[in-house]
Amino acid sequence: MKKTLARWTLRLFGWSLEGERPVAPRYVLIAAPHTSNWDFPLMLLYAAAFEMKVTWMAKHSLFWPPLGWMMRALGGMPIVRHRNGNTVDSMVEAFRDRAQLILVVPTEGTRAWVEYWKSGFYHIARRADVPIVPSFLDFAQKRGGFGPAMSLSGDVVQDMDYFRNFYRDYQGRFPALFGPIRLREESDAP
Repeated sequence: MKKTLARWTLRLFGWSLEGERPVAPRYVLIAAPHTSNWDFPLMLLYAAAFEMKVTWMAKHSLFWPPLGWMMRALGGMPIVRHRNGNTVDSMVEAFRDRAQLILVVPTEGTRAWVEYWKSGFYHIARRADVPIVPSFLDFAQKRGGFGPAMSLSGDVVQDMDYFRNFYRDYQGRFPALFGPIRLREESDAP
């Protein structure tokens, strides 16, 4: 029922589904480009349309009453960004504790233009030994879906080249807000 309703809603608004539902039971799912508040409801619709139970990280301020309980019910996990806690360690632990986990990470960390992606998604996947699946919302052609899962090689530049290539043809709602696809760590790579 949920799948049918989600697919109907997407079609009603002119959106199409592309790619196959990822088959791995545990992976980090990149949510990009992230340039609009519309990305969130569309992400939830696509997850329902592909029958995926996702867990997504978001700033803790979104989880205050009265909507906090609903955000958690939709798969939300609050992250306190201004504290010096270790989010990567917490997420790696979550992967160790669960047989199934689809962790959605907005790699840009914000809807605004940023010079570098947040590298947490990369370190979580590497340390938890899970693949990364790129997902996309392409507002130019009103399509969304998933790319093939990628296991990290350990070569950060090579791994990021995969994502740069994958996202080159997709456009967020506000294209000027989608910054370069790169990590600070790439400048440290040999």
